[in-house]
Amino acid sequence: MEVSIAKGSGFCFGVKRAIRLAERALEESEGPLYTLGELIHNPQVVGELEKKGLMIAASISDIDRGTLVIRSHGASEEVIEGAKAKNINVVDATCPFVKKAQEHARSLSESGYRVVVVGDKGHPEVDAIAAGLSDVTVLGTEVEAEHLKKVEKMGVVAQTTQSVETLSKVVVVLLGKAQELRVYNTICETTFQRQAETMKLAGEVDVMVVVGGKNSANTARLYDISRRRVRRTHWVESASELKREWFKGAVHAGVTGGASTPDWLIREVANRIASIEARSK
Repeated sequence: MEVSIAKGSGFCFGVKRAIRLAERALEESEGPLYTLGELIHNPQVVGELEKKGLMIAASISDIDRGTLVIRSHGASEEVIEGAKAKNINVVDATCPFVKKAQEHARSLSESGYRVVVVGDKGHPEVDAIAAGLSDVTVLGTEVEAEHLKKVEKMGVVAQTTQSVETLSKVVVVLLGKAQELRVYNTICETTFQRQAETMKLAGEVDVMVVVGGKNSANTARLYDISRRRVRRTHWVESASELKREWFKGAVHAGVTGGASTPDWLIREVANRIASIEARSK
């Protein structure tokens, strides 16, 4: 059986940067090192960083000293200023694309626009984008957009890992909800390319395996995209979850990975699929 890996799978720029900054802080910072929630949405990587000393705190109130690494999803100004007020050193590992979405949302709000964030409610990136805005709504689907009341001015930004398809559908509905609509496409280019490559590969294989943390929004979108093209799509966090029966009768399997999934884990899954086929002969 042929096994192909989607182009662009694995760590994105923002995740690589966050890990690099966290590892440097582990080497150079004095005192304990914390993140508010997981640095990235991958259990294997988070586990390795915890072994090196990076601790996860629930809130600023749980930290009295040391260094706080702002995770790739970003954080509100209130959190950052709260840490500084307690003399906690802050290392900002916010993805630059997330930072740009935050800046656009803040600018729209300050200019009198009702802000709409197209993304997943409760996701840390979305919470960081919406934090502190006076008039903001988070929408996940065009159906939710239908329920909005009409306003004079509305501005739109997107979760950086949102699908272009969802953003487009929501914007079409919002065109009828405001006299003036300003839209910033803040979906990062890497996300767009990864989704396109996953869709392409899914249309060429018999079975697709998506690798990534079960709490990863961008991995979930890859799974949804793949499943629309090939029903035999499976989502795993590691090679140990693979099952031989998934590949029965298949001649070509595809593998893709989320933005927080390390390259070695994607290759491990691909190699295990190949070994499953070899053992079944």
